[in-house]
Amino acid sequence: MKKIVLIFSLVLVNNLWSQVKLVKDKANRNIDVSRMRNDTLGGLSNFGNNTSNKNIKNENVKIEDYKIISIENDTVVVDTSLNIKKYHKYNYLRKDNFDLLPFANLGQSYNSLSIDFAKNRLMPNFGARGLHYNYKEIRDVNYYFVPTPLTELMYKTAFEQGQLLESLFTVNTSPQFNLSLSYKGLRSLGKYQHSLTSVGNFIIGANYKTKDNRYKIRGHLAAQDVFNQQNGGLKDEDVNNFEIGNPEFLDRSVFDPIFENAENFLRGNRYFLNHSYDVIRSTDSITKNTLSVGNTFVFEDKYYKFIQSSPNDFFGEAFVNSTVRDAVSFQNMYVDLHALYQSHDLGEIKFKLAYNNFNYGYGKLVTLDGIDIANRLKGDVLSLGGSYQKKIGAFDVKGDFGLNISGDFTGNYMTGRAYYNINDKSNIAVGINLNSKTPNYNFLLYQSDYVNYNWSNDFDNIKTSQLSLMFQSKKLFALEADYTLLNNHTYFGVSESDGLVKPFQYKKEISYWRVKLSKELKWYNFTLDNVLRYQKVVSSENILNMPDVNFRTTLYYTNRLFKNALLLQTGVSLKYFTDYFMNGYDPLLGEFYTQNQTSMKGFPRLDFFVNAKIRQTRIFLIAEHFNSAFTGYNYFSAPGYPYRDFTVRFGLVWNFFL
Repeated sequence: MKKIVLIFSLVLVNNLWSQVKLVKDKANRNIDVSRMRNDTLGGLSNFGNNTSNKNIKNENVKIEDYKIISIENDTVVVDTSLNIKKYHKYNYLRKDNFDLLPFANLGQSYNSLSIDFAKNRLMPNFGARGLHYNYKEIRDVNYYFVPTPLTELMYKTAFEQGQLLESLFTVNTSPQFNLSLSYKGLRSLGKYQHSLTSVGNFIIGANYKTKDNRYKIRGHLAAQDVFNQQNGGLKDEDVNNFEIGNPEFLDRSVFDPIFENAENFLRGNRYFLNHSYDVIRSTDSITKNTLSVGNTFVFEDKYYKFIQSSPNDFFGEAFVNSTVRDAVSFQNMYVDLHALYQSHDLGEIKFKLAYNNFNYGYGKLVTLDGIDIANRLKGDVLSLGGSYQKKIGAFDVKGDFGLNISGDFTGNYMTGRAYYNINDKSNIAVGINLNSKTPNYNFLLYQSDYVNYNWSNDFDNIKTSQLSLMFQSKKLFALEADYTLLNNHTYFGVSESDGLVKPFQYKKEISYWRVKLSKELKWYNFTLDNVLRYQKVVSSENILNMPDVNFRTTLYYTNRLFKNALLLQTGVSLKYFTDYFMNGYDPLLGEFYTQNQTSMKGFPRLDFFVNAKIRQTRIFLIAEHFNSAFTGYNYFSAPGYPYRDFTVRFGLVWNFFL
C-alpha cells in the first residue's frame, strides 16, 4: 500500500511540475501551461478564457485529435468532461452497472437484475462466468491515435485495506504507429471474514498503418487474473442476526461464515492480431470502390481452479479427506481469412472463413457409479461468416451472419438492424437477433473432488430469437425494448433429490420481454435523471427469475464556481428493485444458479455524492448506501451474501497530455 501511494504521489508531483512549465507563444511571451484546461467541446483552451481552442504547446493540436478506436473501427474523441453518465460509470467495471447488483467486496461477483440474450457466438464460453465481469474480451480492448502522449489514471478506495488503481499510457511514435499500455490492479480485504480479492489486468496494444493507408495491422497481448477468497456466505442463524440488526454483529468481521478455507482463481492470457491490405483502392471519393483482404489470429489460454484445504458438507460428499483441488484449463486458437468490398452503389460487403481449435478439460479421469467420465473436449470447427452494411434512402441497414459448416459443434447466428434518423434530435432503430449455440463448456463437462460436481452432458443447442426496438429523443425520452424467445435454456439449479447444484436444460419455451425508459428533467441548475426497467418472464416453471421492476433516479445540482475554475456536481441517487427469487452463488463453480426457496426483498440504495472537475481531473466523493442503518438490514446480493453497508469512498480520474 505504501508503495502504491508513493508511486502515485511521484506521478502526481511530476505531472503538476510539468504543467507549470512556461512556453513561448508567437509574441515570444511566457505562458503558464498550468493555466490550460481541457474543454471537450471547445478543445484545449486557455483556462478561464475560451477565445482559443488550440493547445499552446502545439497550435495544430486539438482535443478532437485524441481518438479512441474500437475493434469495430468506431471512433470517439477522448472525453474529459464531467457529467452524470461519468458518475454512473465511476466504478470497478468502468461502465454503468444499472442491471447489476455487486457483492459486498470490490472485485467479487455481480448478480444480474436483467439479461440481454442477444448473442453473436458460434462457440461455447469457458465457465466460471461469475469471475468474468472484469475480464476484458477482444471487444473491450481499444486502440488509440494521439498527437502527443496521453495518460489516464483512475483511483478509488476499496474496503478495508484496499485500493483500486487503473492506468493507461498511449503514444504515437509517428502518425503511422501507436503503442498503448494499460494496467488495472485491485486488492481489497473486505468487511467479512475470508473475502479478500485481488485482480490484475495488463494489456499492451499497438496499431500501425503505412503512409498510403493500404496496409493496416493492430494487435494486443492481455494477461489477466482474478483471485477471490470464498466463505460460502453467512450461516442461517447469522442471517437472522444480520436482518434484525443485532448490535453485536454490526462489526461484520464478527460473523462466522460457512467456511474460511476456500478460494477460486481465474487466469487468462490472450494474443490477438488483425491485419488487412487494400488490393483495390478507389481514386474517386464519390464512386468509392475498394477491396481489401485480411487475416485475424487469436490464441487464448484460460485456467480456473478451486482450492479448499479440507472438504465441507456445503458441497456434499467428497472423494478426498484432505485438500480439495479442482482445476480446469482451456486453450482456443482462432484463425480467419476475410475479404471486404466497399462500393458506393452496393454498400459494404464482408465475407470470412474461420477455423477454431479448442482444448478444454482436466488432467485426470473420473469413474462415478461405474461410469467413466471423459476428462477432455478437443476438436476443430470450420465456420463461414459475413456482414452487409449500406445506407438505403433514409435508413442505415446492417446485418451479419455466422454458421459452423463442419466440426464438433453446430451453431449459427443472424442479426439485422435498421436505423432511421428522424431529425437532428431524434432517431429510431429496430433489430433482430437469431442464435443457436452449444452450452458453455462447464455444462458439458465438469470434474471435481466433490462427488456431486462430476458430469458429462450431451445438451442440445441453446436457441434464442430476439426482436428489439430503440428510440432516442433529446426532447422526449429514450426507450429500449426487446422481446426474446428462449428454447433449450441451460442453467445451474438446485436438485430436488439432494439440494445440491447441478446443470439442467429446460426443453420448453420461455418468453422474456423488457422495456427500459430513460428521461432527464432539468430546472435551472437542478437535474432529475431517471431510468426505469420493467420486465416479465413467461414460462410454466420458475426457471429464469428476474425482478419485475428495477429503477434508478438521481437528483443533482450542477454549477461552475471560482470564475469557472471548478465544475461542481452534487446530489443523491436512489436505486431499487422489487422482490424476487434472487439467484444463488456457487463458489466452487464460480457461477450463479436458479433457486426458488428464498424470496429476497428489494431494498433501497441511497448514495450521496459530490463530484468536481478541475482542469483535466475529475474528483468523486461518494457516501454509498447511507440509508442502510435506518431502512432495515434486509439487503442481500445473493442468498446468504449481504450487500454493502454504509461506507464513504473517494477517488479521481485524471487525464494529462504531455
